[in-house]
Amino acid sequence: MDKKPLDVLISATGLWMSRTGTLHKIRHHEVSKRKIYIEMACGDRLVVNNSKSCRTARAFRHHKYRKTCKHCKVSDEDITNFLTKSTESKTSVKVKVVPATKTRKALPKSVSRAPKPLENPASVQASTSASAPVKPVSNSSASALTRSQLDRVETLSSPEDQISLNAAKSFRELESELLVRRKSDLQRIYSDERENYLGKLERDITKFFVDRGFLEVKSPILIPAEYVERMGIDSDSELSKQVFRVDKNLCLRPMLAPNLYNYLRKLDKVLPDPVKIFEIGPCYRKESDGKEHLEEFTMLNFCQMGSGCTRENLEALIREFLEYLEIDFEIVGDSCMVYGDTLDVMHGNLELSSAVVGPIPLDREWGIDKPWIGAGFGLERLLKVMHGFKNIKRAARSESYYNGISTSL
Repeated sequence: MDKKPLDVLISATGLWMSRTGTLHKIRHHEVSKRKIYIEMACGDRLVVNNSKSCRTARAFRHHKYRKTCKHCKVSDEDITNFLTKSTESKTSVKVKVVPATKTRKALPKSVSRAPKPLENPASVQASTSASAPVKPVSNSSASALTRSQLDRVETLSSPEDQISLNAAKSFRELESELLVRRKSDLQRIYSDERENYLGKLERDITKFFVDRGFLEVKSPILIPAEYVERMGIDSDSELSKQVFRVDKNLCLRPMLAPNLYNYLRKLDKVLPDPVKIFEIGPCYRKESDGKEHLEEFTMLNFCQMGSGCTRENLEALIREFLEYLEIDFEIVGDSCMVYGDTLDVMHGNLELSSAVVGPIPLDREWGIDKPWIGAGFGLERLLKVMHGFKNIKRAARSESYYNGISTSL
């Protein structure tokens, strides 16, 4: 069955899901040819694209939410309606999510592959030989392992292992074999590469954008709390609750955009048209725990202001960048509370980036009055895709993992 547009999905439930996964009750909504005008019971208003494949539409089809808005007074009946009422059969949803062309699957060990741009060619061969897969056997032994033992096996496993539980091996034997492999992996890295995945990705991205005329900037991690409010994030919004506040005047930056706005305004007086800048650095949000979210994460933001700021040029740059990293992707329309209409860059069901074509109303708060284009990427998510990690924590700044390898050996 074809995917239904967003207006059909929200009409069936009378609810709206925010970017943070919060369910709101809809007081009133109007649908034009391409837009939906929505007013929440809590008083919030927004305008969104009437899309079939935006983030909210996907969430509605999968019946996923985190919490309800305390001001909208979403009832148990509303939630039951959201969880049970479907505009598409569950069978059709499963069929839609599976297309092989949208995700990169691990190659069989008998098939060689070219090294990625961020890999040492010698390391590919070494990694393959050091991590031969365990022979697949009966799954009946899964019930013989405790939950903690299964977690330990998962922690020690590498994406290249393609490991399955072997009824002929005890947990101790399996753990011992994986420990030998991971120690060998770390020894190989120390001998041959000595580069951290996250650090190397930062350096390669820097080279990519510098080679294309972008100026690298480094801005403060501690920012005035007023900057967050100027981004349209007031104290009552869900995103405001994710901000780490140092005191009433300072906070850890939840995004790179405020400082980049200031750079664009100041450099526009000095640099030739167009002004092109980028930054790579850590950001902080009180995110819920999961396999795709971190409270400390690394962002890449690039932006261009002045001439040539078209959607076509933005998509071309994103395409060139992700092809450089050898990452499959698709671009879909979406919207968010900060920037309004956005272009989401997706790898399967994982969002890699949100991109924007300006000008937007928010620009006036920062003294920007020229066209611009820009996008933000999470580096840990890029690494998760590039190396086949199941959990994003393997790609993060961590003492528990090094290059995706457990250090609890």
